[in-house]
Amino acid sequence: MVSHTFPSIRSLLLIAGILLIAANLRAPVTAVAPLLTDIQAHFRLSTASAGLLTTLPLLVFAATSSFSAQLSGRLGLERTLFCGLCLIAAGVIARSAGGVEWLFAGTIVSAIGIALGNVLLPGLVKREFPGHLAMLTSIYALIMGAVAALSSGIAVPLAQHSHWRVALASTALVAVISLLVWLPQLRGRPGQALPGARAGVGRIAIWRYALAWQVTLFFGLNSFVYYVMISWLPAILHDNGYSAAEAGRLHGLMQLASALAGLLVIALVRYGRDQRGAALLTVALASAGLLGLLLSPQWATLWTLLFGLGNGAVFILAISFVGLRANSPSQAAALSAMAQGLGYLLAALGPTLTGYLHDLAGSWLPILVTCLTIYLGIGAAGILAGRSRTIG
Repeated sequence: MVSHTFPSIRSLLLIAGILLIAANLRAPVTAVAPLLTDIQAHFRLSTASAGLLTTLPLLVFAATSSFSAQLSGRLGLERTLFCGLCLIAAGVIARSAGGVEWLFAGTIVSAIGIALGNVLLPGLVKREFPGHLAMLTSIYALIMGAVAALSSGIAVPLAQHSHWRVALASTALVAVISLLVWLPQLRGRPGQALPGARAGVGRIAIWRYALAWQVTLFFGLNSFVYYVMISWLPAILHDNGYSAAEAGRLHGLMQLASALAGLLVIALVRYGRDQRGAALLTVALASAGLLGLLLSPQWATLWTLLFGLGNGAVFILAISFVGLRANSPSQAAALSAMAQGLGYLLAALGPTLTGYLHDLAGSWLPILVTCLTIYLGIGAAGILAGRSRTIG
């Protein structure tokens, strides 16, 4: 009876490894934004070129969404995730230590590793802990946001006391610790491929359904705005009189609020079949935050908190819709590949496009107005995707 009450050492190590992998899935990307001004000045990059540092990971996420599942079918989930951690650590160190070529090459390498974790970690949780899926998903979503928030918050102070290269490389420490904790998982079986990993026909068929496109737009448009704000919020705040340290703190607050919102949404999704009201509420919160930054930037702490809560809640709703609107595990895998592939491709346009728009206008005003307008589309997609129905 005791073995059923208390988790085994293997289970505890596996849970610790899962949470540590989650800690690497956002911070290496989001920690760049508070340091972007220093990086631009050092390498003499234009605003649009600097935006590529956040665009490249999104393009990699889009390209790797289906490839990750196929790779896990060959190597197993545990070994593929280990390879992902190696790529994250190597990429972060490379981009922090070399010239401009290494900056972009290292960004691509670390993004491949993050993409492997993004796609495969939910499948591992479902395989190993099917009875605790919602709880573990909510916890690792919180870990993702909390570590990203911490990385953003300490980036500028760390750069001021040492160098921006040191601050940028700091997230590699988490990856190295994660590698060490994950090592025991390599002794076991390679593991099975994710459901639908080779369902090529399913991925093509899913494109025929309007509901699949509604879920994809809900995810993709929200990701577009999120990565615009991740990239340019510190610069927007700096232009409104905030110091670099204050802007970094608010950048971290936005990500922490995004993670905390996920816990609430996951709890709500479990008790309701129709999520249209939740979709509208979360879109309204994010829109209020953007409108506040546009009209009253002196209250940026409040507006950043509202935007983080709303945007993070929309993200968790979108991920939940993948499971709620699918009829089978293989269909869910196909819908996930479509939503993440097209969604991140759409999001990849955000930082560079808005950076170019800023260069033309000389102001952040058009960017905030554009993001507010996009939330009208997110609200419409949420109303359609939130209905209590499944694909087909």
